[in-house]
Amino acid sequence: MTEGKHAIELDGNLWFTKAETRFLGADRIALLKSIDELGSINKAAKAQGISYKTAWQLVNTINNLADRPLVERTAGGKDGGGTVLTPSGRTMLEQYDIIEEEHRKFLENLEDRLADSGKLYKFLNRVSMNISARNILSGTITHITREAVNAEVTLSLKGNIPLTAIVTNSAIDKLKLEVGGKAIAIIKSSYVIVGKEIDVQKVSTRNVLNGTIARIIEGPVNSEVDIAVGDGNIITAIITHESSRNLGLKEGDPACAMFKASSVIIGIT
Repeated sequence: MTEGKHAIELDGNLWFTKAETRFLGADRIALLKSIDELGSINKAAKAQGISYKTAWQLVNTINNLADRPLVERTAGGKDGGGTVLTPSGRTMLEQYDIIEEEHRKFLENLEDRLADSGKLYKFLNRVSMNISARNILSGTITHITREAVNAEVTLSLKGNIPLTAIVTNSAIDKLKLEVGGKAIAIIKSSYVIVGKEIDVQKVSTRNVLNGTIARIIEGPVNSEVDIAVGDGNIITAIITHESSRNLGLKEGDPACAMFKASSVIIGIT
């Protein structure tokens, strides 16, 4: 823009967001491309310079927020299976590349039109909220039941999996929640209880999501358990290593993720 060693150039990062949460950006797109090329989460993580655990966390977040899973695991074969992109995942890569190209052209055009580089100091970037909770699930509101102070909100996740949250009436009004609208359910992994062969009629917890154990990472104190429920939804729980051992948890076994309705935070898309 202006000549000299202190010249300022316009730059920017492209992100897709949902419920003020970063969904897809250049780093996650790069991870998806590596998975598509290498057919393995482990190999893709190494290619991107991140840990295997971080790669899985990113994939779970992407799949949970996407309308349809973008990544899926494959079983069998001489190599024992792997990880591949779904047709929706490949379509997303193509669409992102198109948008990224248009975004680059936009920045170049804007840079040409800004005569005074000092104006860039007042050029504000949108700030996205970072959420530390591991479980971020997208769904459609199917029921809202108001009481005196609180309200019960039911979401239908992918695969028609119901999830219930308890929020205040003021939150309903502030977020303008209504039946048929899109929303995000946020649950901390420490709030999730893992069970096997649970009789839902004998537990008080409102949310009992049945599924299959997709992955277990054992630690010296705690274990991280991913449970696949419905069509591409992953619920992550952090439980003690002793609990994991006592339950005899194994990948591929049926299990359920349980959490209170009051432990669910609702956001809007």
